[in-house]
Amino acid sequence: MLLDLSEEHKEHLAFLPQVDSTVVSEFGRIAVEFLRRGSNPKIYEGAARKLNVSSDTVQHGVEGLTYLLTESSKLMISELDFQDSVFVLGFSEELNKLLLQLYLDNRKEIRTILSELAPDLPSYHSLEWRLDVQLASRSLRQQIKPSVTIKLHLNQNGDHSTEVLQTDPATLLHLVQQLEQALEEMKTNHCRRVVRNIK
Repeated sequence: MLLDLSEEHKEHLAFLPQVDSTVVSEFGRIAVEFLRRGSNPKIYEGAARKLNVSSDTVQHGVEGLTYLLTESSKLMISELDFQDSVFVLGFSEELNKLLLQLYLDNRKEIRTILSELAPDLPSYHSLEWRLDVQLASRSLRQQIKPSVTIKLHLNQNGDHSTEVLQTDPATLLHLVQQLEQALEEMKTNHCRRVVRNIK
């Protein structure tokens, strides 16, 4: 799987060939620190003074490198795919190898940081269901009124919680159809692009 870099990200990364390989390595370290602790303008200003460029240029370079490393780590792309993704940027072979080494050295740590940043949402544990049918009542001798009761067990941070839902079969069938339609929609190229950009 190849990374789909926008023109903005390519512009941010275009600064890297203008600096020494040690600076690129330092940018890689700053990018990982950026993920761990957030942005630090003082670091950008110090690097900008040393390189005689604006702090925005340095910041964009680090952010572009951060995006490249996080997206690659998130998707766990192979070495070959990473090289092919970086190849379209037109960098020298030495810089491409340096970026590959940065990716290989930091991908496990980046994945760990990203997993810690992810919101902890309730996850599915189990499901119980029951179908009830009312066949008659005092006022109506012959009627069929079905209802589905669902008991949903969830886990969150080691705690168990339960949600009870009740609906009629027609609504449940409609809900299932909508979810199936949404799953089919997720397989389209447009949705894949949108999800890749959101992540």
